[in-house]
Amino acid sequence: MHADAGGAANLEAALATLAAPVRLVFFTQTFGCETCLPARQIVNRVASLSDQISVEEFNIVLDTDQVEAYGIRRVPAIAVVGEADTGIRFYGVPDGHELVSLVESIQLVASGDSGLSDESQALIAAVEQPIDIQVFVTPT
Repeated sequence: MHADAGGAANLEAALATLAAPVRLVFFTQTFGCETCLPARQIVNRVASLSDQISVEEFNIVLDTDQVEAYGIRRVPAIAVVGEADTGIRFYGVPDGHELVSLVESIQLVASGDSGLSDESQALIAAVEQPIDIQVFVTPT
């Protein structure tokens, strides 16, 4: 993680008051995944900042039931899961700006509040078929 001492303190402060437990369900692969180890280190570091965060680790090749249950397509992957699984997934190494997104998603899942207006929630409730929304982040 590229956070300096102040950055680590900011992360710890952001995670200090989580309203509910959050699981980081981490999917990895033993061979052919150069980014799995750095991703695992970040997941473990984030989890160490709050007693409310736990980590479960699965292998994409061996743990096929969990891979299917969480809909994982590649590694490294992180499912951010609270009381319910809201479908938030991170693929790749959540470092730099992506780390902020991971922390914010942990806060969102713990709070159980999407932050959406009543109007937006009503529009979403009217959707009758599954929708896969993907957000791509790049340093540039």
